[in-house]
This record gives sequence, C-alpha cells and structure tokens, in this order.
Amino acid sequence: MEFVDSFAGGHAGTATRAVRPAMVSPAPAPAVRPVTPAAAVDPRTASVRHYEGGQLVWRVQCGDLISRERAVTVFVEDNQVVLVSPPGETARLTSGQLGQLRAALNEAAKMAER
Repeated sequence: MEFVDSFAGGHAGTATRAVRPAMVSPAPAPAVRPVTPAAAVDPRTASVRHYEGGQLVWRVQCGDLISRERAVTVFVEDNQVVLVSPPGETARLTSGQLGQLRAALNEAAKMAER
C-alpha cells in the first residue's frame, strides 16, 4: 500500500511512503473549525470548494508555462490563509480561473478572520 504525503495528490514532486495496516484503533480526528451555514458562498467557488480530511480546501485548476494541467490550492490553517502553488511555482490562469482564485482567497480570508 502506498500513501501520498501531500495535498498535491501524487503529482510530480510529492513524496510517498509505504504504510502497513495496523491493528490499532484510529486516532481522534484533529479539531477543525466548522464553516457556519450562514457564511455566504461565492458561486464561482462552488466547483472548487470541498473537504479533504475534514479540512475545507479550494482547488483552482490552472496550467503551467508548458500547458500542463496544474492546480492552485487554498486553505486556512491557524487563522492564516495558505496558498499552495503548483509544482514549478508557475500558474497560468484564464480570466475565469482568476475569478475562482479571487473568490476562494476572499472566502478563506473571511474564515481566517473569525
């Protein structure tokens, strides 16, 4: 069994490690601040907003300089907005993708302020 040790989901540059199934009860899930239902959700982020391991994550699709598919990831950790660039640190965004990224950063900033 192989476990991907990254948000990038096994793309280039991510580390993997072998994991042996254990017969130990699972550890309690880390405390994650829930999103209040009253929070306004920008419609541009509806397709990019989801939960990964209990963490709210926005993943905006983009390309790199040689037109490979990549993604910019946004999440909130310790009241700070974290922006993860694609491998190679270059993201080429269309105007629609830029609108999605702007909306995701805006939502994340509001969450971080709480």
